[in-house]
Amino acid sequence: MAITYKDAGVDIDAGDRLVAAIAPLARATRRPEVESGLGGFAGLCALPSGYREPILVSGTDGVGTKLKTALETGRHRTIGVDLVAMSVNDVLVVGAEPLFFLDYYATGRLDVEVAEAVIGGIADGCLEAGCALLGGETAEMPGMYRPGDYDLAGFCVGVVERAEIRAGNNLARGDVLIGLPSTGLHANGHSLARKLLLERFEYDDTPPELGGASLADELLRPTRIYAGAFAGLRRAGVGFRCAAHITGGGLIENPPRMLRGASGEEQGELALCFDTSTWAMPPIMALIGAAGVELGELRRTFNCGIGMVIAVAREDVDAALAAIGEGFAPRVIGVVGARAGGPAVRFEP
Repeated sequence: MAITYKDAGVDIDAGDRLVAAIAPLARATRRPEVESGLGGFAGLCALPSGYREPILVSGTDGVGTKLKTALETGRHRTIGVDLVAMSVNDVLVVGAEPLFFLDYYATGRLDVEVAEAVIGGIADGCLEAGCALLGGETAEMPGMYRPGDYDLAGFCVGVVERAEIRAGNNLARGDVLIGLPSTGLHANGHSLARKLLLERFEYDDTPPELGGASLADELLRPTRIYAGAFAGLRRAGVGFRCAAHITGGGLIENPPRMLRGASGEEQGELALCFDTSTWAMPPIMALIGAAGVELGELRRTFNCGIGMVIAVAREDVDAALAAIGEGFAPRVIGVVGARAGGPAVRFEP
């Protein structure tokens, strides 16, 4: 009796069906620079015209244990948006325009319906980010994953004019910090959130603190993609000093990265001073705090309601707020001040 690859757990026909299903999703994200379709060994993309000294900018990430919630609830569409957001938002902070995105999807046994939902979410995220879903890899590896499980990784490439690279050596005392609100946890801190909240609630529970949303709704609320905010700044010709994507490490660990120049050398005389009265903690983070997590740990683990911080010169504040647009609900949340021997990040009051 002849043995096939399918007998070993790898269904090539299922992979072909998935490629056929996702091809129109990828085509919907196509940019003029893309010069290839799905199915080749590699994706081809030209640099956009108009750049004098184009620099490629790359970022890669996953979605952490937020993926566990998607797997356990069977809600797979939005996790792909998270995958795109985590890499795209990192590329944005240096001033780059997202150009294309690649994904890696690995599973023990390919479920075409689930994979199509995940990659559909990736396409949704690419459309929001303005980048092309250039290609990816689907790996079926029997025995590597538990039945029904899969894993994800994402890769974004952007482009920026050399003279427009944004790094912390541009910061100066008196610069203003603009915050762009998060949609919730984004894709960070879920190990702590799941440990505390799933000991107290079921996914379908609707704690009153969440305003009618279920716990699953809040845990899976997709990460905000901030590409439109940065595109607004570019269109309006409003420069920014530098920015910080608030991911793992929260408001304690991420903002100090704004103080580093492209070489990694830190401006040790400056501090980032946040006025916490200018925004509210999202309900799910307040719920986690009520479960016993102290404020300092919340700030070091979660975004605490601010997904992106953008530093601008004081004279550019009004123009920057207008260019970012009301859809991102930007607000002034602090200033750049003197370190004076204190920490790099201060919270007031």
